[in-house]
Amino acid sequence: MTPDTGGADGRAAGVLDGARRQFDRWSQTYDRSWLNELVFFPSIRFCFEQILTWQAARSERRFDALDVGCGTGTFLMELSRIEGAGRLAGLDYSPEMVRRAQEKAASSGLGERVQFATGDAETPPFPDGSFDVLTCANSFHHYPNQPAVVAAFRRVLRPGGLLVIIDGFRDNVVGWVIFDVAVATAERNVHHASWSEMRRHCQAAGFSDIRQEKRNVLAPLLVTAARS
Repeated sequence: MTPDTGGADGRAAGVLDGARRQFDRWSQTYDRSWLNELVFFPSIRFCFEQILTWQAARSERRFDALDVGCGTGTFLMELSRIEGAGRLAGLDYSPEMVRRAQEKAASSGLGERVQFATGDAETPPFPDGSFDVLTCANSFHHYPNQPAVVAAFRRVLRPGGLLVIIDGFRDNVVGWVIFDVAVATAERNVHHASWSEMRRHCQAAGFSDIRQEKRNVLAPLLVTAARS
């Protein structure tokens, strides 16, 4: 990707490259971050809740899943323990995060079961209808073209598939201070979609049965689940 500094594509490329450098640096200490207890582990729990509810309503237990913004792969390695978990794939823009995820999977004996790839959420390198479940937790605010990303999520999901997006909830005072002030100042060039924005993205991409809820207290999270 060659940045075009004269237009929107160039600005988006610059934002993504900045995020990649940030997460490459963070990869070695990511699993020890204080954000695990505050945000990351609760997000894993919320993803599990959505998947288990969706799975219970299906006649087919087996499912293939993609985690976008997978980081060091913790969620997918936990997901591999669920009955019915089939092909599991992780996608991240940071090569160092992906390398760390591959190392963890190999050391856990999951190197063949869980696959990781480096790539852009807007153009996931998978054929149409590759997965039954797609999760994206705590990375959505880094994506410059959020409607296009949700449309790409719809493309790689099979009919009746489950989408779960979790990101900061900015629609109250606490969330606004955390995500629109503190996080936006620290990370720059990020945008946490509001409740209504996320719903519009999902509707425009063709998702149905869109359900949203605010979870967590200290660091409120917006959980959006929808069917493809």
